[in-house]
Amino acid sequence: MELNASQTVGKIATSLPGAAAIFRRNGISFCCGGTDSLEVAAEAAGLSPEALMGELRGLVDAASTEAPDETVDLINHIRTRYHDTHRAELISLIPLAAKVERVHGAHPDAPIGLANLLERIQGDLHSHMHREELMLFPLMERCDHQVLTTTIEQMRHEHDVEAEHLAELEHLTGGFHLPEGACNSWRALYTGAKKFADDLVQHMHLENEVLFPRFTGGNV
Repeated sequence: MELNASQTVGKIATSLPGAAAIFRRNGISFCCGGTDSLEVAAEAAGLSPEALMGELRGLVDAASTEAPDETVDLINHIRTRYHDTHRAELISLIPLAAKVERVHGAHPDAPIGLANLLERIQGDLHSHMHREELMLFPLMERCDHQVLTTTIEQMRHEHDVEAEHLAELEHLTGGFHLPEGACNSWRALYTGAKKFADDLVQHMHLENEVLFPRFTGGNV
């Protein structure tokens, strides 16, 4: 991933693993202020754009280190490490979010709408991952480049939709910031939701920046 100071913080946070944590730590919002450029957001937070860019560049080198060299191994890694994990985690996160909303709905920091958002993400990911497993990955394993270009473009578009969901998730949870005295269910919800969000960014990065270019760039 190429970085420059004119890119929006929203785009960086939802495509570069670890960037969201850096933004949160420095008080930079990538949901409400997600359309700000990195340079503008850094200056508004009283930071040096160059220093912030340097910290983010350190993430770029580390972002793809877990990617297996062989394409078939990478596909299997994505299936087991991300597809299976997302499915299992959403099954438990959705009822947990509904419980927190039901019990703490009167609290000013309650994540009202979170269960509904997670259900939408679950529906989108179910369709997206199912088509990858049924159609895209087998084509890749057969190295069928001719059919892949349009399919990969569609998958990238769907990743952009999930990036919007991630920004909404950040907004609803206030950056996964727990209010004072939050109960164990609320804590478990935000811990699990943050882990899910971080995983989804890493998952999309591996596909967009590592797997897909092996086919669209002619480098298998």
